[in-house]
Amino acid sequence: MSQAANISVEKVKQSRISQTDFSNLEFGAVYSDHMLVSDYSDHAWNNTRIIPFQPIMMSPASSVLHYGQTIFEGMKAYRAKNGDILIFRMDAHIARLNKSCERLCIPPLDENIFMDGIHQLVQLEQDWIPNEKGCSLYLRPFVFATDEFIGVKPSSSYKFITFACPVAGYYKGTVKVIIETEYVRAAEGGIGYAKAGGNYAASLLPAKKATDKGYQQILWTDSKEHKYFEESGTMNVMFVIGDTLVTPPLSSSILAGITRDSILTIAREWGVKVEERRVSVEEVVEAHKKGLLKDAFGTGTAATITHIAAINYEGEDMVLPPAESRELSNKLNDHILGLKYGDIEDTHGWIYRIKK
Repeated sequence: MSQAANISVEKVKQSRISQTDFSNLEFGAVYSDHMLVSDYSDHAWNNTRIIPFQPIMMSPASSVLHYGQTIFEGMKAYRAKNGDILIFRMDAHIARLNKSCERLCIPPLDENIFMDGIHQLVQLEQDWIPNEKGCSLYLRPFVFATDEFIGVKPSSSYKFITFACPVAGYYKGTVKVIIETEYVRAAEGGIGYAKAGGNYAASLLPAKKATDKGYQQILWTDSKEHKYFEESGTMNVMFVIGDTLVTPPLSSSILAGITRDSILTIAREWGVKVEERRVSVEEVVEAHKKGLLKDAFGTGTAATITHIAAINYEGEDMVLPPAESRELSNKLNDHILGLKYGDIEDTHGWIYRIKK
């Protein structure tokens, strides 16, 4: 690890916080006053600074606009009862960001720029953290290529930025999903395991078609046979079949969700039977017919756990038990939220704490 990052700070003259309605927050639509920025040039990250939130100036020839060399992360900062600020698994996010960087030929970000920079940014923006339960300050770190060159090659210059959004929950209530058997989110050997912008661009059309049919999300299947489940929209997916928590194994086409890992870790510690294995569409359909499909839910930073109310397959909805009756997923959700707000002891070293 390198030395602590040298970060300059330029504060806004007038905060916009008084213009924000914290009782009516739309996810990702309101931004705090400042952002963290660092530049990569001459084989090093440098000029790290916190500046007022502002537009980015770039050339029309910027390579990111043509070839999509960009990756991102998503984290949340929470306010504990004692006033401390808590960030969940910050070290796992920088590790995953750099794994994404590697896949897209982006130089790894200095860990201390990430950790020290976000620490200072969140400390500066702490008044933007909503006090209401279920709300948080969403942090969006991202890296993109900045070469003014349209030849196809890795850029030699990059920009790292993190900005913050006060948010409520991502989903309101449960979601209905449809099993996707035509379009593909990602294929083995591709960039599905990286948190790359292109993965999300590829999902927009099938997601729109699902929405047009009355479904909030897609259950993605494998690219070869459309036989095995991979993810649910922008989340990892889990099923409770009988007494077993089942989820697809990680691969080059599945994002290694940090919430996913946290849930599996806690469930195993509780003695829950957990299986990371291929889950076929046929198995889930048969389990539903036999009354063995007790639960299905998506996991991710934005939502933690999102209950799936119904799964559409070949024109028919498989309706699942009411969300409030699902013991395991609700218990897991409450436990992780308790960790994030500091109400439950952190025995894993997952919480990055900023003292009030």
